[in-house]
Amino acid sequence: MKKLAFLLITLLGFTYTQAQNITDAYRYSSEDLTGTARFRAMSGAFGALGGDMSAISINPAGSAVFLNSFGTITLDFRNSTNDVNYFNSYTSNEESDVYFNQAGGVLIFDTANNSSWKKFSLAMNYSKTKNFDDSFIAAGTGNNSIDQYFLGYADGIPLDLLQTMDGESISELYTYLGENEGFGAQQAMLGYQGYVIDHDLDDPNNTTYNSFIAPGNFNQEFSSYATGLNGKFTFNFGTQYEDFLFLGANLNTHFINYDRATRYLETNNNSGSATNEVRFNNNLSTNGNGFSFQLGAIAKVNDNFRVGASYDSPTWLNIEEQTTQYLETNNNQNERVTVNPNVLNVYPDYTLKTPSKLNGSIAVLFGGQGLISFDYSYKDYSNIEFRPKDDPDFSYQNTQIADNLKAASTFRFGGEYRIQNWSLRGGYRFEESPYQDEITVGDLTGYSAGLGYNFGSIKLDLAYTNAQRDKNPQLFDVGLTDTYKINRDLSSVVLSLSFGL
Repeated sequence: MKKLAFLLITLLGFTYTQAQNITDAYRYSSEDLTGTARFRAMSGAFGALGGDMSAISINPAGSAVFLNSFGTITLDFRNSTNDVNYFNSYTSNEESDVYFNQAGGVLIFDTANNSSWKKFSLAMNYSKTKNFDDSFIAAGTGNNSIDQYFLGYADGIPLDLLQTMDGESISELYTYLGENEGFGAQQAMLGYQGYVIDHDLDDPNNTTYNSFIAPGNFNQEFSSYATGLNGKFTFNFGTQYEDFLFLGANLNTHFINYDRATRYLETNNNSGSATNEVRFNNNLSTNGNGFSFQLGAIAKVNDNFRVGASYDSPTWLNIEEQTTQYLETNNNQNERVTVNPNVLNVYPDYTLKTPSKLNGSIAVLFGGQGLISFDYSYKDYSNIEFRPKDDPDFSYQNTQIADNLKAASTFRFGGEYRIQNWSLRGGYRFEESPYQDEITVGDLTGYSAGLGYNFGSIKLDLAYTNAQRDKNPQLFDVGLTDTYKINRDLSSVVLSLSFGL
């Protein structure tokens, strides 16, 4: 029966049910404050200023503000702390590391003296736009069990699909379900074969299930360890018209590497529970690449006042994902059951379109003594799209995105004061939550400070940044949807070396 179904589905070009969701969409569409020390010391408020390699990432016209050819490299010491609250039980995790954050250079070409186009600029810059390194543990006593996860996926699936045929291994059944029935059927099979859930009727056509786990209290521990980055290579062209207008354009190539391992452990002593312990491990590996473009302008209204505007196109990412799973249970007779498919799920590549962004900036300069600047950006996360849009699963996820995400504004303030060869800097930023409920991911607030010294042909800049944001994610997307609160504190010490080319 299964062999025949496989043949028919193959001929019909069955669309795979995939595991991508709104969390993935937001993860790959968001960015950190990254870049040079000077840029970050002023919280990235550089859209009307230019003259900095990371300012090009905000407004491409910033490359034409440089007076001479210039290069910058940046190192970042990053420290993150996650304080987690799950059912009034608290855990804390801290990690730190040193990263290569940015490197780039700009070449300036002056034109003839009688030309209205004063100069042209060509620049190339690499920046780590998002650091995915993150780890935490949520531990506490809840009143919902992991059985709800497996029951949620099993509802409506025929029992025949969850049982092995004569001579069929767990690995073969898991592979068959993934290729023909999708992610949800694989989850149901894991729960059934692991004695977390059981059929209501011993009938191949049965589609309803119950649990081996009795209601009550459950000791739960959910740990997550993630690594990876979102990187961007920028190829820039800029020009200066007369003494008041700077124009620029960027072509960007993006790449994503993301790996996440989650480990879930649940135990109970509830009366009537046949299964008292569940271990459920999930691993995800993601790779992607894409492109985007940016357009920008900076106008010198007078010697002391500048305005800037820029447009960031959507980023079109081509993404491939792989997953592995493992389930282990223990019953009240201390009999251990292991369901280890030892199968790598390789999902079909898909496209993710991230939202475009609009930026507006103003800056006031006080001669050679200092400046203050303000940037505003607008990004509508509800426009994120999984593609192809006619895929039923992607259509559902795109509806979830439109219903649960919203447009978010970002405000950045920065200032700089110069004392001879020294520069003192500070900044503040505020990012609105991209979620309609403003709880799943909260608002972000951050501040920064720094200093720099100009040696002439070499400049050395140092910055400190700090940002805090609360998150309330779910343990799982289906069934066991209890949330845990993460207060994340992220700080960085940034060092940049700049030099003439």
